[in-house]
Amino acid sequence: MQQKSDIHHIESISQLARELGLPAPLHPLVTLVDYNNVLIEMFPRGQKVSLDFYKVSFKPTFKGQIKYGQGYYDFEEGGLAFLKPKQIVFPPEDRESYEGIALYFHSDFIRNYTLGNTINQYGFFSYDVSEALFLSAKEKEIIANLFTSIANELDNNIDSFSQDVLVSQIELLLNYSNRFYNRQFITRKAINHDIITSLDKLLNNYFEEETSLKNGFPSVKYISTKLKLSQRYLSDMLRSLTGLNTQQYIQNAIIEKAKEKLSTTSLSISEIAYELGFEHSQSFSKLFKTKTKLSPLEFRQSFN
Repeated sequence: MQQKSDIHHIESISQLARELGLPAPLHPLVTLVDYNNVLIEMFPRGQKVSLDFYKVSFKPTFKGQIKYGQGYYDFEEGGLAFLKPKQIVFPPEDRESYEGIALYFHSDFIRNYTLGNTINQYGFFSYDVSEALFLSAKEKEIIANLFTSIANELDNNIDSFSQDVLVSQIELLLNYSNRFYNRQFITRKAINHDIITSLDKLLNNYFEEETSLKNGFPSVKYISTKLKLSQRYLSDMLRSLTGLNTQQYIQNAIIEKAKEKLSTTSLSISEIAYELGFEHSQSFSKLFKTKTKLSPLEFRQSFN
C-alpha cells in the first residue's frame, strides 16, 4: 500500500484557484490572488506545500514581529516574499498570514523570453521566507502600483500583446525587488554586521577546535545552517557589504589562519594544509598563492 505523502503538491495555477475556491484564472499560466477574497482554509494545518510555479507575495502591512535572520524585527510598512517552483514550505498557522496579494506565474509563461533565462539570477527566489524584503512607505507605493498594473492587464481581454506586457511587468517587479534588497542590506548594517561577527566567530572556532581535521574546511552549507540563513541570502548579503560571496569569505578566513600558522609556528606546509582541512597540500599552496601572490614558503621566509 502506497504511503500518503505529507507534501501537498499544487501542479497548476488552475488547481490552485480551485483549492482556494476562486473562479478559473483568466490565463492558465499567471494569476493574482487577493487573499482578502479567499474565504476557505487554503491547506490543512501542518501540511507542507510545494508549488510547480513561482510566487511573489505582497503584504501591504506586516502585523507583529517578523523573523529576520537570527532575530525578530518590526517593519509595519509591508514587504515581499518569494518562492520558486518545487520549494517546500510550511503554511503559517494563523489566518492573518494569508493577508495581502500574491502573484503566481509558471515558468512556461516566461520560457520564450529573456526573463526565462535570467530569472535564476534573482537570488531572492532562493531565500527563506523569514528573509523577506521589508519595504519602506515609498517602496511599498511603487510595488503596489506594479501589482495594480498587472491586475489591470489581467482584467483586460487577452490578446496577442498580453503576454509581452505581463512578462515585462513581472521583470520590472523583480528588478525593483533587486534594488530594494540591496537597500535593505545597506540600511540594516547593524543587523548584518552582527551576522558577520557571528560568522567570524564561527570560522575561528571551527579552526581552533580543529573541526577541519575531521570534516575538511567549512562549506557554505555548513556555515549558512549554523547561522540559520539560506545560502543565497548569506552570499548576497556578504557580497553587498564586503564584496565577497560566502565561498570567497571562507577562503579569506582560511588564508588568514594559514598566515598565522606560517608566521608563528614551525609546522610544515603539509601539516598546516592538513590542519586547515585540505586533503592535498598542493591545493592549499595553489589557493594561498592565488590569494596572496606568494607561495606559503615564500610568505614564511618573509618573516625570517
